Amino acid sequence: MPCEGCMERDNKSADATMEFLLLGFCELLCLRVLLFLIFLVVHLVTLAGNVMIFMAVVMEPSRPPMFSFLCLLSVIELCYTLVIVPKALLSLIVVDGSTISFIGCAAQMHFFVAFGGAECFLLVAMSYDRYVAICQPLHYVTVMSEGFCLRLAAACCLGSFAIALGLTVAVFRLPFCRSHRINHFFCDVPAVLHLTCTQGYSSDLPLLAACVLLLLLPFLLIFTSYVCIASALLHITSSTGRRKAFSTCITHLAITLLHYGCATFMYIRPKSSYSPARDKMVSLVYTNITPLLYPLIYSLRNKEIRRALRKMIRRKKIAQLNSIRDVICVCGKF
Repeated sequence: MPCEGCMERDNKSADATMEFLLLGFCELLCLRVLLFLIFLVVHLVTLAGNVMIFMAVVMEPSRPPMFSFLCLLSVIELCYTLVIVPKALLSLIVVDGSTISFIGCAAQMHFFVAFGGAECFLLVAMSYDRYVAICQPLHYVTVMSEGFCLRLAAACCLGSFAIALGLTVAVFRLPFCRSHRINHFFCDVPAVLHLTCTQGYSSDLPLLAACVLLLLLPFLLIFTSYVCIASALLHITSSTGRRKAFSTCITHLAITLLHYGCATFMYIRPKSSYSPARDKMVSLVYTNITPLLYPLIYSLRNKEIRRALRKMIRRKKIAQLNSIRDVICVCGKF
């Protein structure tokens, strides 16, 4: 039963005009300018890092399947941060918080969940790539063909967007109370669910279903892949070979722990444990710091990515030298 004072909404009329107020970090007025500058610098560095990895992979003539997955992961991270950070920066500029329309809030939630879910599914695909490379090395080229990788990437994106759409529709069909003040810097699912007027745990069911499909199921598949990988590594007699094989998994393991650690803390819990201040700080790490760390992990731990980045920088320097030489030649003619 909806609580007393809930807004009875007509989907054809009220939803189009309804607005939510994102309070952001209104309780930290004295740190507003500092937070804005930190957010902005982190956002720009994140964009630059992911764009560099994307360009380095695209410019590589022959790239292994893992490169294609890393390229897609960089694109997802770019879109993921662009969905959240601009509105978060705006909430720091506007003193009383920034408004967002009903449709805008639903769209932001949908794309946030969709890109986050696509990353979860993509991490499963990457773990399968490592499983085939270590456990079935002779069949790696045949199994992880370019066509199969493209179909796998497409399935990751389409599956996550479908689940995100179902979750968003289920959340925004719930009745909202008259207070439309979201104590967050974006339309996160727990923050929006906190405004609903439903009693009991019925409003948590859509989020629970999405968590099972986007978090629990992919995590179990990744765990199964690494159990098989660990079993295969135990059969390698050479310690050097075992270390070399395991080193190819470190990057993926680090990203998986970062992603699932924050996501599990944020979303796999009852509605009653919702804490706006704590959730905002965790979301701050989840949506800003974690995407910033991904390019650093790629470049520090992945030799192939480092090599591709060096090639890209070398090509850029050669192109600049050639352009300067052309300019000098043209000037010499005059």
